[in-house]
Amino acid sequence: MRTTSLISLGLSIASLALPSQAIELDLSNEASIKSAASTVTYGMMKYYHGNETGQTIGLLPWPYYWWHAGAMFGSLVDYWYYTGDTSYNEATTNAMIFQAGPTADYMPENQTKSEGNDDQAFWGMAAMSAAEVNFPNPAKGKPGWLALAQATFNSQALRWDTKTCGGGLRWQIFTFNNGYNYKNSISNGGLFNLGARLAMYTGNTTYSDWAVKVWDWIEGSGLMTDDYYVYDGSDTTTNCTDPSKIQWTYNAGIFLLGAATMWNITGEQLWRDRTMGLWNATHVFFRDDKVMYEVACEPGGNCNVDQHFFKAYLARWMAASTKVAPFLSDLVAPYLAASAMAAAASCSGGTDGVTCGTKWFSNTSDLTVTWDNTWGVGQQLCALEAIQSNLITKVQGPLTNKTGGTSQGDDSAGSGGDSDPTKMKKITDADKAGAVILTILVLAGWVGAMFWLII
Repeated sequence: MRTTSLISLGLSIASLALPSQAIELDLSNEASIKSAASTVTYGMMKYYHGNETGQTIGLLPWPYYWWHAGAMFGSLVDYWYYTGDTSYNEATTNAMIFQAGPTADYMPENQTKSEGNDDQAFWGMAAMSAAEVNFPNPAKGKPGWLALAQATFNSQALRWDTKTCGGGLRWQIFTFNNGYNYKNSISNGGLFNLGARLAMYTGNTTYSDWAVKVWDWIEGSGLMTDDYYVYDGSDTTTNCTDPSKIQWTYNAGIFLLGAATMWNITGEQLWRDRTMGLWNATHVFFRDDKVMYEVACEPGGNCNVDQHFFKAYLARWMAASTKVAPFLSDLVAPYLAASAMAAAASCSGGTDGVTCGTKWFSNTSDLTVTWDNTWGVGQQLCALEAIQSNLITKVQGPLTNKTGGTSQGDDSAGSGGDSDPTKMKKITDADKAGAVILTILVLAGWVGAMFWLII
């Protein structure tokens, strides 16, 4: 039976069974969804070797980058949240603590020289999710999930750059990396998303003030249109006057959850309108049969390693948005359902017969979805989030420190000891004295060197 015919007739997609489907999925059966999620997760974790002797905890092998691992472990937090299966909790906790680095702000020494603001944000958002769902807390003496999310936010707020484009975060953190001259939506979306969620969890309006600040900049920079389409980014060398108009699923999703959370905090019609606008704009990523696809690369079959991960985040944040903005629930549900069924149908390849592919749609005359002969962590991750997100009605919404959240926080984490990242650290008399002494020593060394050269 064709997917499109059932949807057009308005029949329950929960009972849909695609002929080529290797992973059995009945969306009316909670146990079936959990079983399918378990199968996909098992396939995904075959790529991870960080818990083996001689490997680095929290990293995936080539060709995967650091942020891909953060994306994966964030989804494993979701997996536990939706299914209750603790099989991967230890690996997840170990990875998220180890990769936090010595300063506990997701700036680890093995990645610092190459990571971007978006990379750091994905790990920080994974920690934020762990706090919101009461993922088992780290051992005593280790930073809490909330503190890790706060440290990520604070360190990024300190990088807000008003020297070009009137504000915004750059894609890259350091000047020597390609992309430093690019201000992109995903980096700024990470700050917006974290700000809104931290505001909700802690009740601290400093975070929501920052969320408003980021939103205003995104709108003013032209990276979000009046119709709420989110573009990829802009070049600082042209003062962000000519944005790249490519659209990606995760850019839409990251702003959708942030806006929905801001509506939950404020109750303002403005944020409801923005949330609805963003939701309506996501329709560019869905086919007529409500199946999600990466519009910029999937039709041509030219998605790169990064882009194979993006759909996972639109699915995740669509589902999460319904918990903080319930008016989205009935709107989002059929799109998650259709995408989950199609994703499960794509998981019919490889030597195990359940390896997931990239495309969840078919161009054949009978519209049968089958494996497209692609595989990887990103393909497994996207299928996982699409499938398990259909359990969103079975779980509680995000917790806060007033509604049962137990994660330990640190307001000043990642900000050099100042709880307000907009302020520079105060210069003390000791600092001034130290500067004088250092200047004297430098001058003395210079004079000594000149004397030695003359002699």
